Amino acid sequence: MTAITRDRWRSNFSEWFDWVIEEAEVYDYGRYPVKGMGVWMPYGFQIRRRVLELIRELHDRRGHEEVLFPLLIPETLLRKESEHIRGFEDEVYWVTHGGLEPLDVKLALRPTSETNITYYESLWIKSYKQLPKKYYQIVSVFRYETKATRAMIRLREVTTFKEAHTIHDSFEDSERQVLEAIEIYRELFDNLGIPYVISRRPEWDKFAGALYTIAFDTVMPDGRVLQIGTAHNLGQNFTRAFDFKIQLQDGSLDYPWQTSYGVSDRVIATIIAVHGDDRGLVLPPHIAPIQVVVIPIPVGSEEEKRLVLEEARSISRVLEERGFRVRVDEREELRPGAKYYYWEARGVPVRVDVGLEEVKTGVLTVVRRDTLDRYKVAGEELPSFIAKLFNDITVNIKRRAWDYLLSSIRRVTSMDEAREWAGEKRGILEMPWCSREECARRVEEELEVKTLGVVWPFEEARGLACPICGRPAVTWVRYAKTY
Repeated sequence: MTAITRDRWRSNFSEWFDWVIEEAEVYDYGRYPVKGMGVWMPYGFQIRRRVLELIRELHDRRGHEEVLFPLLIPETLLRKESEHIRGFEDEVYWVTHGGLEPLDVKLALRPTSETNITYYESLWIKSYKQLPKKYYQIVSVFRYETKATRAMIRLREVTTFKEAHTIHDSFEDSERQVLEAIEIYRELFDNLGIPYVISRRPEWDKFAGALYTIAFDTVMPDGRVLQIGTAHNLGQNFTRAFDFKIQLQDGSLDYPWQTSYGVSDRVIATIIAVHGDDRGLVLPPHIAPIQVVVIPIPVGSEEEKRLVLEEARSISRVLEERGFRVRVDEREELRPGAKYYYWEARGVPVRVDVGLEEVKTGVLTVVRRDTLDRYKVAGEELPSFIAKLFNDITVNIKRRAWDYLLSSIRRVTSMDEAREWAGEKRGILEMPWCSREECARRVEEELEVKTLGVVWPFEEARGLACPICGRPAVTWVRYAKTY
């Protein structure tokens, strides 16, 4: 298998990421006259659309119903749950005027939807017989991000925010729902070849208004960690705030239990990041807007050039009839090498080269994007060969991504080992922990990292001591340099 250079991809990831989303025409960022906002270009929008189709299928299959709530949330609703608004108040965009007239009640651009969805649930749901109820929507959310913004990673308008909101008649059923949310995200990320760790966020970093937060994180090529999905058990906090009760099976009234869970544009950013290389994107075949590009190599007489082009078009028709998404690059102004560069940057999984030799022999040259390995394939075998190649590519890029993540996790039992790791600050550090916040905060301060939380599912650190205070360790906790 041919090795692909990954020097800039890892050593200067920030520069590489900005280059690849522009070169591959995925996302135009930095030129829109509002900081932290970008434009999905046609090629990137097609990648996004296929990811959203997968997200919808995963939720629909498990009984979720898609809804669409208003963008504007009255301040009176947003302030119903006090802990929640405290968690978001410095990030909210407020609409204060309608035209030239001041509004009686300020309106927030949706930062998230727990409050307005709970309000409507209180109007729609009266009895345990209607539960569980599972809603989701895919919308834009707005947060006044004051840190350095990054395309698709840290935005002020998150344009691909999937938020699910569920409601239950008992704590036990809400706990079951959190586990289902985790399984949905496992399946989503596994399908896309994205590696991850799952952690229970520490109390000081949970979602505002939640009982607890479970998070999915991945390691980016520069060694920093990115949160890519979260699931929250909201308990009865929001339903109590709205004085929303339902009738239970025994005839009594009580506040129902809620969960919420979400992913965002970061899913697409992570696909780009973890599978790419110095040449550009490397897309999983099933989400690639173009799965096969056919490159005619016109040489010789005009008649020979015509035969080459006709053969390229014929190959495209055959592949399209078999369900592949195919493009023939007929641009006369570009030489074949320039076309190779163009489509490699866009991550097209398979390239088929067609020259005069291929026309004469019926044997085609096939190149896979992930390794650039080349194959000679008889024309009649091409569809089945490409189908198998897609499977090989999918397995290879997933394995490669998981190998990198697993190699980026280091488990230590002493601060000396932790300091050694901190000299590199690449990946995830796991340490025994006594569960006291002050010990985790000491590690954060000394190593300049963030606490990701406790390893999930819960794992005991038997016989070990907390490296900070020396008390018996309860479990393992993760730290990382994050975005």
